[in-house]
Amino acid sequence: MLKPKKIPQRQCVGCRTMKNKKDLIRVVKSPEGEISLDFTGKKSGRGAYLCPDAACLLRARKAKSLERAFDTQIPAEVYEALQAQMEHAADA
Repeated sequence: MLKPKKIPQRQCVGCRTMKNKKDLIRVVKSPEGEISLDFTGKKSGRGAYLCPDAACLLRARKAKSLERAFDTQIPAEVYEALQAQMEHAADA
């Protein structure tokens, strides 16, 4: 008898709920310190996960969740770029 394949779970840094890894967007801090969205989940670096929802990004920004996850200050333009990337992905 085959066991069902285990689906990896991750916690959204915005709403703090556990969801399937595939349903979340990975925010990655590269070894060079660059922060970007990773829709493939394959970029190298430290990752944190967000729901594909602008409200979760806003909540994570307010609570400084990404700063804690990456142990670094995140400039406002990075958040704006993340929001633009998220909106662009929603349109696609």
